[in-house]
Amino acid sequence: MDLATIIGIVACLIFIILSIALGQDGIAGVKYFIDYPSIMITFGGAFACLLSSCTIKEFVNGLKSAGIAFKLPSLNAAGIIQKIIDLSNVARKEGLLSLEEAAGELDDPFLQKGIMLIVDGTDPDLVRAIMETELVSIDDRHKVNVNFWETAGAMGPAWGMIGTLLGLVMMLYHMEDASTIGPSMAVALITTFYGSILANWICAPFAAKLKKINDAEMQVKEIIIEGLLSIQAGENPRVIEEKLKSFMAPAERANVGKDAGGGDENG
Repeated sequence: MDLATIIGIVACLIFIILSIALGQDGIAGVKYFIDYPSIMITFGGAFACLLSSCTIKEFVNGLKSAGIAFKLPSLNAAGIIQKIIDLSNVARKEGLLSLEEAAGELDDPFLQKGIMLIVDGTDPDLVRAIMETELVSIDDRHKVNVNFWETAGAMGPAWGMIGTLLGLVMMLYHMEDASTIGPSMAVALITTFYGSILANWICAPFAAKLKKINDAEMQVKEIIIEGLLSIQAGENPRVIEEKLKSFMAPAERANVGKDAGGGDENG
């Protein structure tokens, strides 16, 4: 579980409630911000409109992707670099064909695919082209979910404004009683509040977290591509280690095992 996402969302809710509670009516003021018709028009309208802009499968997958924001990504750039260096040592000592057996022990399909391409004697330029094409495809699929939450965030305030306009129209039709104008205006504005909540409390954080997770995964896969091509070119494991470390921030490079590149110049 990613505690940062959970803590952030809960903290936002707490700050909203505290801000209301510190007002004139105290905690009882929370009741003024609960209006079911406003919830229906804002959240229901936004997601119904979102559904009309995509397929049912994309809509369901988009909703499910919210769960990814609550999970720690199982990405370990240092661990991937270590695996590649181990594979380079094996290839240097026993030849590229020996990697076929090692590939069966890996749990990363992307890395496995690259190794099998190398084992099959695929031209390096073709290996890069195939791997980068798959990388782009993965990136595009992930961006569909990011766009889902960005679109939902854009529709939230819009439907909140629609709800406000509906409320104002209803209020204007019943202005004969001046005492109802204030409460009616407050209810009308609540939908704008809900729209902002949907956009900034839910959708924007989810989109940002999914984008960050995707960027991290793309970085790991770029490391894999460069590492595999270096193995295919017969580069020294120590050189491969230093090359792949350049993808990482200086503070993260220490996580790669110090004995990662054990190959010697003579193989």
